[in-house]
Amino acid sequence: MADGDDDYVYDEATGEWRPASEVAASASKPEVRDASGNVLVDGDAVTLIKDLKVKGANQTLKQGTVIRSIRLTDNPEEIDCRHESIKGLVLRTEFVRKR
Repeated sequence: MADGDDDYVYDEATGEWRPASEVAASASKPEVRDASGNVLVDGDAVTLIKDLKVKGANQTLKQGTVIRSIRLTDNPEEIDCRHESIKGLVLRTEFVRKR
């Protein structure tokens, strides 16, 4: 039992035995959810569910605006986004819905 010694843990979500290190890594990342409870992942497109005034840009993003290719942050309540006219946009997940 040389090189591959790893403890295995039963993962109830998948119904499989998985390496403990893999289960610990997936457990440390909290799920990021939109306003409707859908799970968000990197690269998703989202739609704004209300008009939002953007601080520092003197601009308002209107309800229904589509934001493509989101990136998750360390905070499960915030996502990093790009918009044509605003660089470095961070939105709270409570104001978006997955497309």
